[in-house]
Amino acid sequence: METSLRYGVDSKSLLIHAKEKFPLNSLTHLQGHAELDTRIGAPTYLSGMIRRYFPDQYASLAVGVQYYRRQKLWYNIRGKKAFPVTADERSLHFHIKGKYDVDEKLLEKKSRVAAEFTWNIMNVKKDQDVRLKVGYEVIEKVPYFQIRENNWTLNVNNSGKWKVRYDL
Repeated sequence: METSLRYGVDSKSLLIHAKEKFPLNSLTHLQGHAELDTRIGAPTYLSGMIRRYFPDQYASLAVGVQYYRRQKLWYNIRGKKAFPVTADERSLHFHIKGKYDVDEKLLEKKSRVAAEFTWNIMNVKKDQDVRLKVGYEVIEKVPYFQIRENNWTLNVNNSGKWKVRYDL
């Protein structure tokens, strides 16, 4: 299980996030997420999805359901496609990703599309890996940036929003 502590500009408390992947076969897994708000002592987010990987195309596709404490139940589909930019396939990638959500009554819909460059820098120093990500959220027209160093991640966008995550 992957767990992390998260805090952001619009948070009023520390969040504990957990993610687990249950393999269904070599290319497909069931993925569950949960988030606990430490201020109220209750879950604020639950998610379950089936994700399929297509390694020959550097792509993945997922369908699932999400529950938010305030927004209730949402169904979603998401996809991601990577294009290696450098000969070292692990180093620099260009990603296109999208997500489409619809509420439980099939009335409200939300879309998200982003394009981003991701640069993985392994062994900057001994046992120190860094990932830099620069992207653009197409529908909201917001550029964003991420820097990740081993267990720490900082996300910032041009709207003044930020989040910090520490992986346990």
